[in-house]
Amino acid sequence: MRGGSVAVVGGSIAGSAFAGAAARLGAERVVVLERSPGHLEDRGVGLCTHNDRFDELVRAGHLDAGTRRHRLTVRRWVTRGAAGEGDGPDGCGRLLWAQPFPFHSHHWGVLWQALRERMPERVEFRLGTTVTAVGNGPDGGNGPDGGNGLDGGGGPNGAGRPIGGDGSHGAWVDAGSGREEYDLVIGADGYRSVVRAAVCPQAEPEYAGYVCWRGSYDAALLAELPGGAAPWPEEHCITACYPGGQTVIYRIPGVEPGRTQVNWVFYAPTPDWLRLDGPTSIPAGSLTDARLDELRQLAERHLPPYWAGLVMLTPRERTFLQPIYDLAARRRTAGRLLIGGDAATVVRPHNTSGAVKAMQDAHAFELAGRDAGSWPDLLAAYDRERTATGRELVDLGRTLGRAQVTAAPDWSGMDEPAMTAWWRQQLTGSGGFGGHALGRTG
Repeated sequence: MRGGSVAVVGGSIAGSAFAGAAARLGAERVVVLERSPGHLEDRGVGLCTHNDRFDELVRAGHLDAGTRRHRLTVRRWVTRGAAGEGDGPDGCGRLLWAQPFPFHSHHWGVLWQALRERMPERVEFRLGTTVTAVGNGPDGGNGPDGGNGLDGGGGPNGAGRPIGGDGSHGAWVDAGSGREEYDLVIGADGYRSVVRAAVCPQAEPEYAGYVCWRGSYDAALLAELPGGAAPWPEEHCITACYPGGQTVIYRIPGVEPGRTQVNWVFYAPTPDWLRLDGPTSIPAGSLTDARLDELRQLAERHLPPYWAGLVMLTPRERTFLQPIYDLAARRRTAGRLLIGGDAATVVRPHNTSGAVKAMQDAHAFELAGRDAGSWPDLLAAYDRERTATGRELVDLGRTLGRAQVTAAPDWSGMDEPAMTAWWRQQLTGSGGFGGHALGRTG
């Protein structure tokens, strides 16, 4: 499948991966429409990729083998010591299990920049562009209810751009200055996707019932803790468990080469003040003193002293809160509209598969395009390949969330054999922890 024009709504990791895939397929024009005015590389959250999944994505051409990352080998599950038992001389808590953990960790911005650097120069990247509506042309009207997108309309003059010589028409986007037509519009615009509303309006994010506080900062600050960084080997990921939640802590590369950052995710019950009737993330730098004090109390009450102190080293401008959602669209395409990444499936972070899922979506799109003889063939093949996989990942995320947060075991009674059996039970029938194997890479 070669030629044509493609618009990608959203320019983060998923959008960049899809744009690169469309360019490699030979699209004559690829335009990325990103609402943020700039500095996407400043997003400081950490994420992980399984070693095997990373290698597959390198072989498939989505990542470079030299992409900066931090090597992890062990995941140490710990909990506070029982009364009279203490948390050990280093304050790191009682060890439940040292689990093999063959993953790399990444800084979101560094990984995004690596994807951008692999993108052909001819891809047009428009920052500060908010897409408010999308739809199909009049002959592409096989939307979710037989319509043509959000408002059921056609192109600017009642017609889309003919493509493929078959008399069919494409899709359009509106970013506030009128409709612009493309042969294909890809929605990589996150969990509140405008494109998903046109493809599958029934799919809405479902609140999981808990939140994650998040933070990151330069690892040099660890020197302020008792013992400094000594109790925490660099290749270890820490999971500190407590009744009703857990905190996952690991190092990630810094934005500057040679620097390392601390990254943590603190799963906790819903704060009383959190509203869930609109955009609900509390951005970095906007948490009040009272809300930061709530986080401090959570850490001191539930975490071993060393890890509580680590969390509280985080500057206000690097601390934020995100509610946890699930979402699995029952379809990923409608006419000439396609969704991927978090626009199609929102998976709880317990899976450790978010970035991998987005890049695998783009890879499936690219493979479908190589084999397809028409746009409808491409879209149908992509839908078949990724919709079921997305549902499996969401289901696994729910299972892990129940086992580790909302219906967690009594950690005080757990040891290595019990932890091993507990973990195996969560993954029964699923190979999706860290993402499914990519399979075909070319």
